[in-house]
Amino acid sequence: YSQADLCTLLRSHCHDVAEAGLVFQSTFQEPAIPVTHSPGKSAAHRSELRQAKRIVVKLGSAVVTRGDECGLALGRLASIVEQVAVLQNQGREMMIVTSGAVAFGRQRLRHEILLSQSVRQALHSGQNQLKEMSLPVLEARACAAAGQSGLMALYEAMFTQYSTCTAQILVTNLDFHDEQKRRNLNSTLHELLRMNIVPIINTNDAVVPPPVPNSDLQGVNVIHIKDNDSLAARLAVEMKADLLIALSDVEGLYDSPPGTDDAKLIDIFYPGDQQSIRYGSKSKVGIGGMEAKVKSALWALQGGTSVVIANGTDPKVTGHVITDIVEGKKVGTFFSEVKPAGPTVEQQTEMARQAGRTLATLHPDERGEIICRLADLLTEKKDEILSANKRDMETAASSGRLSQPLLARLSLSTSKLNSLAIGLRQIAVSSRDSVGQVLRRTRVANNLELEQITVPIGVLLVIFESRPDCLPQVSALAIASGNALLLKGGKEAANTNRILHQLTQEALSIHGVKDAIQLVSTREEVEDLCRLDKMIDLIIPRGSSQLVRDIQRAAKGIPVLGHSEGICHVYIDSEACIEKAIDIIKDSKCDYPAACNAMETLLLHRDLLRTPLFDQIIDMLRVEQVKIHAGPRFASYLTFSPSEVKSLRTEYGDLECCIEVVDSMQDAVDHIHKYGSSHTDVIVTDNENTAEQFMQQVDSACVFWNASSRFADGYRFGLGAEVGISTARIHARGPVGLEGLLTTKWVLRGEGHTVAEFSEAGSMKYLHENIPVPQRFPS
Repeated sequence: YSQADLCTLLRSHCHDVAEAGLVFQSTFQEPAIPVTHSPGKSAAHRSELRQAKRIVVKLGSAVVTRGDECGLALGRLASIVEQVAVLQNQGREMMIVTSGAVAFGRQRLRHEILLSQSVRQALHSGQNQLKEMSLPVLEARACAAAGQSGLMALYEAMFTQYSTCTAQILVTNLDFHDEQKRRNLNSTLHELLRMNIVPIINTNDAVVPPPVPNSDLQGVNVIHIKDNDSLAARLAVEMKADLLIALSDVEGLYDSPPGTDDAKLIDIFYPGDQQSIRYGSKSKVGIGGMEAKVKSALWALQGGTSVVIANGTDPKVTGHVITDIVEGKKVGTFFSEVKPAGPTVEQQTEMARQAGRTLATLHPDERGEIICRLADLLTEKKDEILSANKRDMETAASSGRLSQPLLARLSLSTSKLNSLAIGLRQIAVSSRDSVGQVLRRTRVANNLELEQITVPIGVLLVIFESRPDCLPQVSALAIASGNALLLKGGKEAANTNRILHQLTQEALSIHGVKDAIQLVSTREEVEDLCRLDKMIDLIIPRGSSQLVRDIQRAAKGIPVLGHSEGICHVYIDSEACIEKAIDIIKDSKCDYPAACNAMETLLLHRDLLRTPLFDQIIDMLRVEQVKIHAGPRFASYLTFSPSEVKSLRTEYGDLECCIEVVDSMQDAVDHIHKYGSSHTDVIVTDNENTAEQFMQQVDSACVFWNASSRFADGYRFGLGAEVGISTARIHARGPVGLEGLLTTKWVLRGEGHTVAEFSEAGSMKYLHENIPVPQRFPS
């Protein structure tokens, strides 16, 4: 095929290309990144794969072949080529070990045979009607010979779209076992990589003998090239590659055949674990199978190459599977020689779930005892906690990576610990009205009673930044609500989080549920945690608006409770009291500027301009060193205005705020709806009617009259503590305390009732009578 023919062929398969999410570009340039090549040692953790310089990508038969086994999956292949080109243009050295020649050749030969038969029949019969034609069985070596040139031309056409050059290399076992051929192959590959060319390597299937079924991998120095899995492993070790990515038609390695009951994807596979694996059947288009892949992967790992086995056929991930692996994301099965000392995050989640179920069955008083014990430990062990926090503060200050607001959040003090302890004891009291509370009771029919009761949500994942005080608060709420909890704190608070988690588990131990709360201390990326949709029931982010947005994007299939921004407004009405206005503005902005409930925009009624109240507001903000940004209308009234605001949707998180002018209360409401984040908004006025209209119309989680925005807090609301503030419109909204961590289930008690009994011809009738709700846990 000419390049033009192949491009036409690609366009004819546009539905495959669209499925893979590929857009060809006539010019392509990706910024180079600093990657180093240090052969001989495999990566201990996925994050180290980002530094991989030399990478081998193995494409299995199931990846490059169509479902009918005749021809190539062009869209899928094009997407893979795009990713390889991206990495090549970043300065990495890419090699591809590919299957597909047999399938491509079979497609060509079938076409030629059909064409030849149809011509012969037409000449013989003299008629246009053709008899049904049967195709002979096509020998694989002949198909490979017919398809190899077309396969290579296809790769060349695809890579040309990204200004990337390719070269074809066909190998057999002899090329590795004959020392001279081996040196020649090694030299050729190194020269191609030096010239920034992507080698496309395949076994020479036109001449190789059929694979020997039981020719196994033999030691470190010998590996028989019986399929592309073993070829890729041998090549990776021979070329001292940093990473081998083996793409197949399954997500990775499972502990039992995929599709069977209880089959679980293995995130990290260690040498020696293969005895615990049961293998299934191989792909119908390949000659290897998962067992061959694992043996080849372990051989490569032993030779110093990191290995990941992943799915290259799923249209949801094909467009980014290779780049995700190189970025260190949790994709497929990662082979590692270094086994971590502690449990994996999956094991931690399972431990938390099992212990959480026991926690949920405890009497409320027992859960309350756990929380009270934790409160006691916060004061008893305050010296140890503050010492750990001091180390974190010193490290953060010396690194210079944290802003002043974040440093303030990181800091703990004796007064903070005392406040935490008080809040925890409030939660302990409220735990009585949590799990198992009957919300509704109905007599559906005679001897058929229905109850709606509160139950835990399940496993919570709370991700928090620079807020170690968040750990005991959230832990107490999880304990009170009977939920298992997975905690992921920022590394800037590692020492403080560690001691607080130890104290939490010490408190849990008094009733044998120590494992219900787990602190993720491994190097798991937040995005990887957000993919555990089969293990985690709710994610609660606590941190910057950027963190919340990132988690909301990354969480696939897991609900996220929280708010992405805290753009809180204080509106000063024309009938506001001067003293109230000054005090509320000062407290809302200056009490804790980094908090999500701090004022970010001050709205002033137009009639207040050039009045004593306006002057006092400006003077107070200057004294408090608050930087003022002028909104468009406010700036228009001033001869010399402060810096004009870049956006009216800004969360400053510091001693800064925007001032804007509005014509009326209704204008203030409209402004809040347009630029706010539905968090907390305040009106300051002595006109009750105006205040009531404002509170009724503003659609935010918290709306206050003549009170600081800083009151939007679970502790100040009497909830004891909060896991966060939600701006969602379903489930929990506003400060989320104990009730927001519960869901419900329906319990029906009958005596052999069937629906058929309630039909027109049946003997039973629905009553649907409300029954008084009993006290489930009497004192």
